[in-house]
Amino acid sequence: YLTVVLAILQSTGLAFLFHNGSIQDGAGNPVDLIPNFNAWRVGLIVLSLTAGTALIMWLGELITQRGIGNGMSILIFTSIVSSLPSEGNAIYQQEGLAPFLIIIGIGLAIVVAIVYMEQGQRRIPVQYAKRVVGRKMYGGSSTYIPLKVNQAGVIPIIFASSVLYIPTMLQNVIQDNVVGRWISNNLVNSDSPTYMIVYGILVVFFAYFYTAITFNPADVADNMKKYGGFIPGIRPGRQTADYLDRILTRITLPGALFIAFIALLPSVFLAVRDIQALPFGGTSILITVGVTLETMKQIESQLMMRHYEGFLK
Repeated sequence: YLTVVLAILQSTGLAFLFHNGSIQDGAGNPVDLIPNFNAWRVGLIVLSLTAGTALIMWLGELITQRGIGNGMSILIFTSIVSSLPSEGNAIYQQEGLAPFLIIIGIGLAIVVAIVYMEQGQRRIPVQYAKRVVGRKMYGGSSTYIPLKVNQAGVIPIIFASSVLYIPTMLQNVIQDNVVGRWISNNLVNSDSPTYMIVYGILVVFFAYFYTAITFNPADVADNMKKYGGFIPGIRPGRQTADYLDRILTRITLPGALFIAFIALLPSVFLAVRDIQALPFGGTSILITVGVTLETMKQIESQLMMRHYEGFLK
């Protein structure tokens, strides 16, 4: 339902962009693409784009259920990878060979850093006490709880981008006064310091928010206690939940700051070098690397289930 609400908001904003010509990305003489602008036409545009969003969501669910990997992530991955050749060629034609090679080197360095952060985790040791059920003895084994440094993945960037789309809509509605001009210069212009600060704060906030939703320390502690598990040196129950929450809060900060830095890379390039068609945007690489790693892990698990030798070492 949240996706449908965001689709309605963004499609409404696009309708206004079509009307005032801003969708043409700085054209000298912007043309009104919707001359007879009225509520009926806006509603039709909103309905069409929202229905398209729902269709893509349905296709993503089908891929998830009947294929390998997360369907929506694979669709986004395909869209990003398909645009890389044309955008790379645009950089080469605009900047020349040397800047193009430098950008490729930066892109490879970002890939290495993202892989390192995506694979990074804090392993919390867990010991299971021995217990006798009937004539058999269970437990007595040791395992661990893997807490990822980047527990939220790319979701905070998506949420932050969606929130920052609201000022774009407001700017198109109230663009002729002081407030509209301030929004345009500070919250819509991606190379402004205000935009970067707000974007970074939103990414960090949503990283903590999404991590708190997806990982509940109290539930984990209750399940451990139910099956006789405990963390050495920590009492089961409430103290275990507090310990997990404290560790998760600490390791989420560097992960949140990292993805905020990755998300702001295109804005930095735009401000420093004025590169509009950056093919190796931080968010795109984060999505691409994350989807690739997750899909490889799922393929590996499917191979191991069918007694084939995996390809991940």
